[in-house]
Amino acid sequence: MKKPRIYIVEDDPIISATIETALKKQGYKIIGDSENYTTALHQIHELRPDLILLDIQLEGNKDGVDLATELDKEDIPYLYLTSQTDPETITRVKKTKPLGYIVKPFTENGLRSNIELAWHNLSLTAKEYVLIKAEGYIHKIDQATIQYLKAFDNYCYIVTTTKTLLVPHTLKHTVGKLNSAHFIKTHRSYIVNKHHIVSITQDKVILNKEPIPLSAANRPVLLKLLES
Repeated sequence: MKKPRIYIVEDDPIISATIETALKKQGYKIIGDSENYTTALHQIHELRPDLILLDIQLEGNKDGVDLATELDKEDIPYLYLTSQTDPETITRVKKTKPLGYIVKPFTENGLRSNIELAWHNLSLTAKEYVLIKAEGYIHKIDQATIQYLKAFDNYCYIVTTTKTLLVPHTLKHTVGKLNSAHFIKTHRSYIVNKHHIVSITQDKVILNKEPIPLSAANRPVLLKLLES
């Protein structure tokens, strides 16, 4: 698994340097650090790190919880760096969505294992987006929401849980942009997302009560895939 590019927000320069040295030894890339809310928020938007290590106590009027609230709005993942805090701060922390907590003082191994576990768990739930040009717009689509694709001459339809798009490309070209692990051909004109399959008949695949043609040639392949 690719290691995340890390940004450190920590008001103690010694702790910040210790973290950076330890993680570089483990092969992580540290792309920046800061001691306060304002600088951190600006550089995070500019550098776009994969993961933030975020101290709760920071310089200035705004602390790490304030910064976490902004990161949550943009789905930017972070881990808190924590020591004992007052009940009021703990109450505020509970309203945020960190990947986890690294408790101070920490060991090098503890730091590494917390980051690895958090990054692994994030990878299991991460959304896979695809950019699709259709009807004069570029649509950012979560692949998990795509139910099926249907050929239509040199075009194709993409049917998601919320909308249907007519794409000015062939079915073969369009499906080539998707994660092949999730999509399977059921008929010469149809490709379905296996995660939306509810049931299978002799010649149909049922997706949320909608029947999709299933050819005799593709049925064994589909059954084998679902069994595995």
